[in-house]
Amino acid sequence: MVASERSQRSFLLTNEHGNVCLSLISTGDSEDTQQQIIRETFHLVSKRDENVCNFLEGGLLIGGSDNKLIYRHYATLYFVFCVDSSESELGILDLIQVFVETLDKCFENVCELDLIFHVDKVHNILAEMVMGGMVLETNMNEIVTQIDAQNKLEKSEAGLAGAPARAVSAVKNMNLPEIPRNINIGDISIKVPNLPSFK
Repeated sequence: MVASERSQRSFLLTNEHGNVCLSLISTGDSEDTQQQIIRETFHLVSKRDENVCNFLEGGLLIGGSDNKLIYRHYATLYFVFCVDSSESELGILDLIQVFVETLDKCFENVCELDLIFHVDKVHNILAEMVMGGMVLETNMNEIVTQIDAQNKLEKSEAGLAGAPARAVSAVKNMNLPEIPRNINIGDISIKVPNLPSFK
């Protein structure tokens, strides 16, 4: 587990056309300002040559020289972190690599459509790695284990959500010749009130 004392201010995941798949902008800026930040960030990283380094000083909207953009371009996607100037560029590049490999493992050959249609799962994966601007976990196996546990919990809760409907259905389908009026359990006798028919 790795804990960083510096913070990652924002994360952006876009395709090559500038369409946003995921954005987490931790500033208190207005929606318009956030859209400007996204456009400027995309413009800065998409216009760079493939042969140059993957980090650059942030633009004016992003915070100027106090912040830097660290990104990786995979196939049709740009993964971009905006971090403060004291953050390790190589550490963030490694974090992006772990994030992409984890996505690939969770989605079995991840593609852009997986990220669009399962944005909640992508958020969960990123939250396992980074929370509140702090790097929490970089061990891919640990991240996948936690995501699998979340998926199992979601499936079990989905089963519980339908339990009341299944119980009512089971009672309706019970084949009782008549509704009992007295239930005796040991020394206790319970009188059942007149109930309407379920059928």
